[in-house]
Order: sequence, then structure tokens, then C-alpha cells
Amino acid sequence: MLLVTGSSLLTMALDTKGTIPLGSLITWVGMISLPLSVYWGVKELRKPSGKLSRFLSGFLKVIIALGILWLPISYLLAGNLSFSFTQKETFQGGQDAMRWFWRLSYGIPTGAILTVTSYWVSLLFSRNQTGTKNS
Repeated sequence: MLLVTGSSLLTMALDTKGTIPLGSLITWVGMISLPLSVYWGVKELRKPSGKLSRFLSGFLKVIIALGILWLPISYLLAGNLSFSFTQKETFQGGQDAMRWFWRLSYGIPTGAILTVTSYWVSLLFSRNQTGTKNS
């Protein structure tokens, strides 16, 4: 909601120099929280019993690790904690680094959503097969 409304809380500085915006911390918490909520919300992804569940569980653990590492990786890409990029020719802080930053930033929530969606679809197919066998 804060991102959609463009809240001034996102740009509020956490340090005296004004180099660490609150939005960076809020986003980092979100990058960790979304995949963790999927992990803790679906028991089959915590303790997988089938091949697909084991694959999805492993994939989700990679997404969780990327969520935890989002802040340090983003800092390395941008060279600052406000994650601003320029037209520099160098990689750090430049346009190539910005593309990697956005891939990471979109990839984490997309990966978490795809994982839970894939799990739900697998449940639909497993219920259909169970219902067909019982008929």
C-alpha cells in the first residue's frame, strides 16, 4: 500500500546523512516475508512428501535465500542504499546493474507466487485423479 500511494514514509531517512531511506528497509522485509509466508503457510513445502513438492520446496528455499540477500546484493549493484542508478559506464551504479537489480526485485515475489500457484494447481490435479479412481 505504501508503494502504491507513494507514501513519504518510504523516503524518510533512517540516518543523519539521509542516505538510508526507510523504503529500502520496508522493501527488504517484504522480500523476505512473502516467500517465508508461503513456506510457513504450506506444510507440504516445509516437509515435502512427493517429487513435485520437493522441487517446489527447494526452489522456494532459493527464493527465501535471495530475499535475505536482496539488500546486500542490491547495495553491491547500486553502490548505495537508496538503490539509485545513473548513466555511468561502470557496472556498479550503471544501467547494466540496474537491470540486474530489477530482475532480482521482480524475481523474488514472482518466484514465491509461482511456487504457491504451482502447488495449488498440483492439488487440483491430484484431487481430480483421486476422484477419477474412486468412480
